[in-house]
Amino acid sequence: MSVLPFDQRDGFIWMNGNFVAWKEAKLHVLSHGLHYASCVFEGERAYGGRIFKSSEHSERFRTSAELLDFEIPYSVTELDCAKQLTVDKNSLQNCYVRPVAWRGSEMMAVAAQNSTINVAIAVWDWPSMFDVEQKMKGIKLDIADYRRPDPMTAPCRAKAAGLYMICTISKHRAERRGYADAMMLDWQGRVAECTGANIFFTLKGAIHTPMADCFLDGITRRTVIDLAKRRGIDVIERRIMPEELSGFEECFICGTGAEVTPVAEAGPYKFMPGVISRAMIDDYSAEVRPKQQAA
Repeated sequence: MSVLPFDQRDGFIWMNGNFVAWKEAKLHVLSHGLHYASCVFEGERAYGGRIFKSSEHSERFRTSAELLDFEIPYSVTELDCAKQLTVDKNSLQNCYVRPVAWRGSEMMAVAAQNSTINVAIAVWDWPSMFDVEQKMKGIKLDIADYRRPDPMTAPCRAKAAGLYMICTISKHRAERRGYADAMMLDWQGRVAECTGANIFFTLKGAIHTPMADCFLDGITRRTVIDLAKRRGIDVIERRIMPEELSGFEECFICGTGAEVTPVAEAGPYKFMPGVISRAMIDDYSAEVRPKQQAA
């Protein structure tokens, strides 16, 4: 399948306070963020032209930068405004929203305290995929070789570029083997997450999910937990060992890109997408839609 390269698209990207033509949004090859992964980003989605939980994403964006020892030079309110302006400028309704911040090219060494902090926001068309019947077939997950690191060895609460290196490797391996994604364990061999989504399991009417203490506590994850609790479903955040997976009934993943997606297989473990997975798909769909459209 031919995909238009992301540097060749039309439209406008917000960059350091101004809109620039999409194809002119460039950085120098000696930017610190490229060489030393001093880069943070967000993955957000707009539905019906409005960004879902924009402020929560902006707050995490700033927190991620602080964890990497730099400050984003825009407030949450300014970031929210810039993101919405970018969606409007590109005349998009259902789209992906990507804020990114990185250290510039003023210093090229491990230390880069005097580097300029650059911020850009890009958006592109990405329709929602709430075809419930298609989703209810479930996807297949590989089991990744790499593990999420000990939180004493990496800033795991940051949505930082460097933390996704092992995710890309694991995703590539999974796709080569015919899987949609890979489930990752943590450094102690416990179930953690997928390469870009959090994971949930069901047992006897309750939802079980790994504690987010060495991987990103996703905004979609928190949304799904809240939706489940509104339905009166018990949500248990705990350590989950791989050998427990054979005893669970349903499994689903969630994230900005995945939204809520049921799982049929994770390595040797099989699941049957059922009523809880479907309820979470329906509830999430209703939650993200602009209220005037949901009425």
